[in-house]
Amino acid sequence: MTGWDAGADAPDDSEGMRSGPVRVTVHPPAPSGGRRVRVNGEFLGLAHNATDIAEFLRRAGLEIDPSDVPGAPWIDWRGAGPEGWDPDATA
Repeated sequence: MTGWDAGADAPDDSEGMRSGPVRVTVHPPAPSGGRRVRVNGEFLGLAHNATDIAEFLRRAGLEIDPSDVPGAPWIDWRGAGPEGWDPDATA
């Protein structure tokens, strides 16, 4: 998924600070490893696997099981899909 189209399955902002669904973006693998994770444009951290993403989202108030991260339709995977963690995955 390269464009944002979360649809009805996207979680709502639990704190009501923004209107509409939360936008999660996982950027392409960095040359040094890991992928930047943003929620609504705010940088949450550098993830090295789905468990890291789930933890970042939990800290942001969004509960998701790590096993559900790869199939979540409201996560925008850039440059590589949920299986791409190696910097060479985008080549």
